[in-house]
Amino acid sequence: MNYNYLIDTHAHLYARQFDGDRAQLIARAKAAGVHYFFLPNIDIDSIEPMLKMERDFGDCIRPMMGLHPCSVDKNWERDLERVRKELFARPFAAVGEIGLDYYWDMSHVEAQKEALRLQCAWAHELGLPVCIHVRNAQSPKIANCIDDALRFMETFPHAIRGVFHCFTGTREQAERALALGFYLGIGGVLTYPNGGINKIIHELPLEKLVLETDAPYLAPVPHRGKRNSSEYIPFIAQELATLRRCSLEEVTHMTTSAAWALFAAEKKPEIA
Repeated sequence: MNYNYLIDTHAHLYARQFDGDRAQLIARAKAAGVHYFFLPNIDIDSIEPMLKMERDFGDCIRPMMGLHPCSVDKNWERDLERVRKELFARPFAAVGEIGLDYYWDMSHVEAQKEALRLQCAWAHELGLPVCIHVRNAQSPKIANCIDDALRFMETFPHAIRGVFHCFTGTREQAERALALGFYLGIGGVLTYPNGGINKIIHELPLEKLVLETDAPYLAPVPHRGKRNSSEYIPFIAQELATLRRCSLEEVTHMTTSAAWALFAAEKKPEIA
């Protein structure tokens, strides 16, 4: 199928930053050629706003369910039980966003790892992909978060499909993720001169890349430093096409095809 539309595979469009123009944002994104929006959950407070977006905007909104590693705190077991109940009560696109984050606080790392293990087990039980968040600590003396997440997935007793969201790792880390069957989420960092991923993107298989914004964070150039939005996916797609020396049409087709393959969703028809 020759897809002629784009997908934002990771956006927090239910966030308060969009309360003033959410409907207009969706309209602008669709006008820019972005027709589906996958929303990862963060914590128990984001569940209802996320599901309300699904009710308000219908089939174009695809929610995930998970507990973000930065939300793993002293009440993580209680919160994770709420996530489990939601996850098993109805269909979701994926278990996410889940993972490891060493950037802000190292005091709950062991709890983060246990939350990741449990949520991966639920993903296996439900046959769902996982959306993995990884962010390194500010000090290079602390363990590499991406390596820890890869090591976890390599030793997990079940094969799981998924995506390393906002991938900014090395070529070797990318190869390890790809060897596990994972996809790589490519966002606004691709457009940053010192983002790193732009140096290796031409070496990665296009059929294993999906586009994302992580809105409202990490806006691409020329909107860097401002609120990110799904309507900016075309800037990321164009940069990917430029760095790969291929057409925007090829990037559109390949990344949309990869997104549907990743989430194992029913493929949608071309949109005129």
